[in-house]
Amino acid sequence: MPEVVMYCTSTCPFCTRAEKLLKNKGVKINKISVENNQAKLKEMIKRTGRKTVPQIYIGERHIGGFDDLSELDIMDELDDLLR
Repeated sequence: MPEVVMYCTSTCPFCTRAEKLLKNKGVKINKISVENNQAKLKEMIKRTGRKTVPQIYIGERHIGGFDDLSELDIMDELDDLLR
């Protein structure tokens, strides 16, 4: 199973939803909090080109946010990425 990385904050409802979806699939998530951490926030922006959380990677592939993750699940493509 590839590593799953999620840039997040503790107050983001979309982060919570993404975490729940991934955990329901048995995925261990490497959560990187950008909350009160300017260095990690800059890292996320540089790596993804986006300023919103969550930002999710499966392996080296940037998935995007919760909506992108959910869409992959609905289209039955997420499970293949997680293998």
